[in-house]
Amino acid sequence: MSVTDTTPELTIDADRLWSDLMELAAIGAYDDEATGLVGVNRQSLTDEDRAGRELLLSWMEELDLGITVDEMGTIFGRREGQDPELAPVLIGSHIDTVATAGAFDGCLGVLGGLAVLRSFDEAGLRPRRPIVVAAWTEEEGVRFGTDMLGSAVAAGRLSLDHAYGLTDAEGHRLGDELERIGFKGERPVRLDPPHAYLECHIEQGPVLAQEDRQIGVVTGVQSISWQKVTLHGRAAHAGTTPTELRIDAGLAAAQIIVEVRRMVDSGAYGRLRATVGHIEASPGLPSVVPDRAEITVDLRNPDDEDMARAEADLAEFLDRLPTSQPGLRVETAQMARTKAVPFSEAVQDTIETAAKDRGYDSMRIMSGAGHDAQEMAAIAPAAMVFVRGQHQGISHNPREYSTPEDCAAGIEVLASAVKELSA
Repeated sequence: MSVTDTTPELTIDADRLWSDLMELAAIGAYDDEATGLVGVNRQSLTDEDRAGRELLLSWMEELDLGITVDEMGTIFGRREGQDPELAPVLIGSHIDTVATAGAFDGCLGVLGGLAVLRSFDEAGLRPRRPIVVAAWTEEEGVRFGTDMLGSAVAAGRLSLDHAYGLTDAEGHRLGDELERIGFKGERPVRLDPPHAYLECHIEQGPVLAQEDRQIGVVTGVQSISWQKVTLHGRAAHAGTTPTELRIDAGLAAAQIIVEVRRMVDSGAYGRLRATVGHIEASPGLPSVVPDRAEITVDLRNPDDEDMARAEADLAEFLDRLPTSQPGLRVETAQMARTKAVPFSEAVQDTIETAAKDRGYDSMRIMSGAGHDAQEMAAIAPAAMVFVRGQHQGISHNPREYSTPEDCAAGIEVLASAVKELSA
């Protein structure tokens, strides 16, 4: 069904959207030596995150939204519909960042949601269903080790007690940090299923730019597995200890890194991607054989069966690793694990029609990154709008960039889809 009808067209204030993105990006801004650019470090439940949340609340108050904060600190801004009893259309994303972020990841979806509500106000349009904009807590997972955390608890995949007990690298508990910044809300965290869930996000990849498409209609999210591997060896003098007598935790870490790359290159696991993004050795001295090394292994795959085989084979490799260095001890801990999540065909069709009616070229695309939409897909029809990025779609980096025109295009499509779904 086309979103074109006799009601007023929704117009996004592109200048205001861009201004909001830049104002939020100033909170947690830092000078990045590697790129010479200004990046953003606004990790979840830090003082910078609190300041970003307070700015978001001020914009929600401008729109006279009904504001609630749940037990996980997720912020909801509700625009009432003609029938308040109907399940709402939920627009969501996040404003927390990694330590080396740009201005767009997550933030476009939340601030774009507010831009959609402004367009409804300016058009004098009040649909039957309420519309809610959500800013989820700890989507990135970089501080407390579990991504999509707020939405996972809201959807029931993880418990509130589990989330509260997570700690950061300095031992701070998530529950305590929520209280410290003043965002441990009273709204029950378990979410009643919305009528539909929509999320607009930068692609974080090069596909849309390579295909010269402005809009991506996201078909789902691939399976993601994060684990921490800790290797226990034996410290020894680098000059006096013979090689055959060493138990080198650093060497074991290197062997794992090489193995996961070999697994990817083998082609035996479909479209597997593997990344070791964290490497730490102790005592960290040039003249001492490491007695301990810690790495993280990030596996991603659009096929659950291929992912399961990759995980099993990696586990077998880790079990065999001590045979090369007797005395080596290997510990593993699962940090996060999600299956591949297909999105609603009906919501995808609505987004695709919205893009067509707006005159934008679109394509169906699977997400390589995790998003809150995959958690919401467990309780409601969900799908996403992707916006193309520049510089090969780089993200989690100060070079992350989408043009004002592309950002506005994505939010225009979002607005049309919300209009259709909330009618």
